[in-house]
Amino acid sequence: MDKKLLEILACPICKSSLIYKADEQELICRADKLAFPVRDGIPVMLEDDARELSDEEAKALYK
Repeated sequence: MDKKLLEILACPICKSSLIYKADEQELICRADKLAFPVRDGIPVMLEDDARELSDEEAKALYK
């Protein structure tokens, strides 16, 4: 994921910054507890395509 692209991307719901998880190919929004997929290097920033993080996944983001 290009660092400059990551700097300008924001959650489409709450506009907060995102965390890139390269091993899962996802962009994570802590505030909404959502994971947006990255497919073929392209972020899919659609709420319908995002998955909800489990409580364990959400807590792990703050460690």
